[in-house]
Amino acid sequence: MSQHASIRAQQRGIPPLIDQWLDLYGHEEYDGRGGIVVYFDKRSRRAMERDMGREPLRKCEEWLDVYKVVESDKGKIITIGHRFKHINRK
Repeated sequence: MSQHASIRAQQRGIPPLIDQWLDLYGHEEYDGRGGIVVYFDKRSRRAMERDMGREPLRKCEEWLDVYKVVESDKGKIITIGHRFKHINRK
């Protein structure tokens, strides 16, 4: 994780568990600028519910709008934040 991403996660109150869930369940989309956006889509939320149950997901609902941008070649996290807009797909 880059220093920028670490600071942003702390500022935005995103727990490390959510970053791990993004790695395990997140959907990846190439952003067209050398990065990969990882976020929770409907399919990944269903997989999480199947593995963990409905109640844990309901309690963590506020963090299911989180995304992170990862370098496509090195895999280093560039930034992490909350989605406020729709992610454009190419």
